[in-house]
Amino acid sequence: MASTPNPETDESAKSASSPQKSVYKDPDDGRQRFLLELEFVQCLANPTYIHYLAQNRYFEDEAFIGYLKYLQYWQRPEYIKFIMYPHCLFFLELLQNPTFRNAMAHPANKEVAHRQQFYFWKNYRNNRLKHILPRPLPEPATAPATTAPLSVAPPAAPPPAPSPVSAVALSPMQCAIPPGSGLAKTDPRSGTVDRRKRKKDG
Repeated sequence: MASTPNPETDESAKSASSPQKSVYKDPDDGRQRFLLELEFVQCLANPTYIHYLAQNRYFEDEAFIGYLKYLQYWQRPEYIKFIMYPHCLFFLELLQNPTFRNAMAHPANKEVAHRQQFYFWKNYRNNRLKHILPRPLPEPATAPATTAPLSVAPPAAPPPAPSPVSAVALSPMQCAIPPGSGLAKTDPRSGTVDRRKRKKDG
């Protein structure tokens, strides 16, 4: 007599014969890993740190090269908002190139990268403003024909010649009190001089 298959006993037999693959789950839902990777990526903004990695032959390890490729997810918009030093993403992109990785082992190349980074920071605002500020529109070559006729204005009188007193540049203290005001200038030293004279006289 044939026995009918029982699905519950079949599944238990399968699970007993083949061990289940355990999926690793971070105890803090990946917060620690996120912070560690964020810190490492931002360290790449420093050319001296990249030079340190090259000197200690981290760039010769295939696993480390794979890790650098994996870290490119920080360029996505949902992660890039956490980056405080955006130069790290530029250097992360350069580190995908083996020529750059080999070049950063030399101290002279580290200094060149550091100097160029400094010049970028120094001139970034001015260079950016050149592209942001609107340029003036070119003036039309001919005036439009539909404009109203211009009224003739009387010739303007020449500006009065500056007086010798106003021609001299005033200091900020002189600008504070308008000329001709009734306020007398007080000299705090004048009282002490009088007291000394009184002491000597007495």
